[in-house]
Amino acid sequence: MDATGVSHIAICVRDMDKSLGFYRDVLGMRVTLDQVQDTTQGGLPHVYKHGRKTRRTVHVRYGEGNTTPSLVLTTHPGDQADGEPIKLDQVGISHLSFSVRDVKALADELVAKGVQLAGPMDAFTNAQGDVSSIFVYDPDGILVQFDSGGGG
Repeated sequence: MDATGVSHIAICVRDMDKSLGFYRDVLGMRVTLDQVQDTTQGGLPHVYKHGRKTRRTVHVRYGEGNTTPSLVLTTHPGDQADGEPIKLDQVGISHLSFSVRDVKALADELVAKGVQLAGPMDAFTNAQGDVSSIFVYDPDGILVQFDSGGGG
């Protein structure tokens, strides 16, 4: 494979407005595409667990330009998504991760905005008082990690 990078990562959400409130409004990602698609055509019916007629996809990105991968939020108007978000020890995509310049400052900002950390702040703080990685929950309970670069 001669891949040039990751184009996007897609997650299914229960409530697009709540998810946009988190990814766009709290994290500051920008919407680059918002569309409704027919899911009864092409190969789409074959990649769903349940029959769906339409899906709304909203692409969000961080940074300027289009050089970063997009995060695609999907929902199915008129249909409820099923399933639960998974944890790090379960099969599937367990979390999203973003590298940031100052994890501690971001953690303080997110907590002030009412974002739920995935554990107490001291659990993410080392003996020297540094915070190199945190996990938070998005509105659907999906784990989102922020690290200082290269965190797993």
